[in-house]
Amino acid sequence: MNILILMHVATEGPGTLLDYLETKGAHVTIKKLFKGENIQKSLETPDAVISMGGPMNVYEEEAYPFLREETQFLRACIEKNTPVLGICLGAQMIAKAAGASIYKAPEEETGLFTVTLTKEGKNDPIFSDLPSKIPVFQWHGETFDIPLNGTLLATSPTCRNQAFRIGRAYGFQFHIEIKRTILSQWFSDDPRKEKILKTFAKFRKNFEQNASTLYRNFFNIITTRP
Repeated sequence: MNILILMHVATEGPGTLLDYLETKGAHVTIKKLFKGENIQKSLETPDAVISMGGPMNVYEEEAYPFLREETQFLRACIEKNTPVLGICLGAQMIAKAAGASIYKAPEEETGLFTVTLTKEGKNDPIFSDLPSKIPVFQWHGETFDIPLNGTLLATSPTCRNQAFRIGRAYGFQFHIEIKRTILSQWFSDDPRKEKILKTFAKFRKNFEQNASTLYRNFFNIITTRP
């Protein structure tokens, strides 16, 4: 199985998601777009694509030309019904590729939050065997509209659109891939660092169990023919 992971910045890698894929024996190709690596150059057709997070805006194509290429690539993946998973910026990129708008959220979310599955989310295979309320890590200041023909899967009081599906492409506004080391790096110079790390330690076991279940579910979606 060939899995393509798209990275937009060095500090937002696949974390525990990569750990899981390696245990399943998947062949993982990581394209560091911020280093100028071309998405499709010398690449076999992937069985699935994962788009990671990043601090930039999806529309900053002049400053980050790879966003234009990625938008076109994700649009093609959606049209081909290729399984795609987008995390944070990655979710916004999927929404953009599907023709939806991305804009400033009502308020920035940073830290541990809870998202609630919608009726459709409870019945979607990506959230199989998960509770209706899921602790997640948030760090974003923008949000997205649900694309035409898309389905809202998870929501929260602070920011309504937290997860969606269009075809076999899934977008999560939140992070599930984090480790303590990742959070330490993200907030290395932030006065909130210790509070965030203590909160994460409290929920870490449950957080990682849920993440593992999500990874398993996405892996099953990849291996199941539509």
